[in-house]
Amino acid sequence: MNESLPADVAGVLEAVLNADNPVHVALRRQVPHLSVRARCTCGCGTAYFELDTSKVESAPTGPGTVVAAEAQLVTEAGECPGEVLLFTQDGYLSWLEVCSWSDDIEVTLAAAHHWLQTHP
Repeated sequence: MNESLPADVAGVLEAVLNADNPVHVALRRQVPHLSVRARCTCGCGTAYFELDTSKVESAPTGPGTVVAAEAQLVTEAGECPGEVLLFTQDGYLSWLEVCSWSDDIEVTLAAAHHWLQTHP
């Protein structure tokens, strides 16, 4: 999707932005213009984006902050340790959040990418 994005971010965006969903298709068009502005310092991999909105059109997500995509994570053992959420602000990609529901399983963006490939 975007070679300048870290592999874990690019992989999760690819996995959660469904090519059959018109909103997701519009958001996919923003990815080539996307960069990571900051990452969460706890190690989860949550990424905050920088996007030149003059180069892309907004997606039809509605005003304000919206969860534009979400995916529950399922491990090889069938456990559900968390989820990833993709947020937009006024139709533009804003951040990708990693949520952990488990004290026993480390949930990172790299792990999320792996689990999303294993159990789409």
